[in-house]
Amino acid sequence: PSLNKKEVNSWWDLIKFSITAFLIVVPIRVFLVQPFVVSGESMVPTFHDRDYLIVDELTYRFKKPARGDVIIFRPPNQPKGIYYIKRVIGLPGETVSIKGTKVTIINSEFPNGFELKEPYIQNITADTVPTTVVGPEDLFVLGDNRPRSSDSRVWGTLPLKNVTGRALIRLFPFRDINYLPGAQEVYETKSTSLTEK
Repeated sequence: PSLNKKEVNSWWDLIKFSITAFLIVVPIRVFLVQPFVVSGESMVPTFHDRDYLIVDELTYRFKKPARGDVIIFRPPNQPKGIYYIKRVIGLPGETVSIKGTKVTIINSEFPNGFELKEPYIQNITADTVPTTVVGPEDLFVLGDNRPRSSDSRVWGTLPLKNVTGRALIRLFPFRDINYLPGAQEVYETKSTSLTEK
C-alpha cells in the first residue's frame, strides 16, 4: 500500500520537528545546563540526598564565582565523572583561616581580616586548619554540613578550571522547588585579625 500525500506530509512534519528539537535541546544540554542529583549529606540542611538540580554552565564563562555561590565541580585527584557540590568561601588571592568555629578571610579590602557570618549553617564543628593562601586561579570551598563534608579543609584549594557551574534550579523534591537554591550572602561580621586570641 502506498502513502497518500497527507500521510507523507505528516511524516515529514514529524521528522522536521524531531530535527528542530534535537538542534535546540542538544546544545542547551551540552553547553548551557546539566542535571545533577545530590548524593550524600555534605550540604545539609541546604541540600539533601537525592535533591535534583539543574546546573547553570554558562554564567562562569563570563565571570568568576562569588563568595556564597553553591557550585558543582570536579574535585582534584578524583576519577573522571565524579562531581561535588560545595559553597564558595575563599576567593582567588585571599587567605583563609579556620580556628574553632570561626572562618576568617584576609584580602586586599580587609588586610586585617574579617570573620564570616554564615547563617545557613546548623551543624558546625570546631576545626583547626592550617592557614591557606588561595591561588590566583583557585577557590576555597566548604560544605554547609561541616562535620560530614570532604572539602578544601581536606584536599586543598579547588582549581577554577574544575568548576562545572552553579546550582540554578532545584526541581525535586517538589515542595522545595526554587531558583538559585542555597544562594546566600556570605559577609563579614567585623574587622578582625588572625593574631587575636
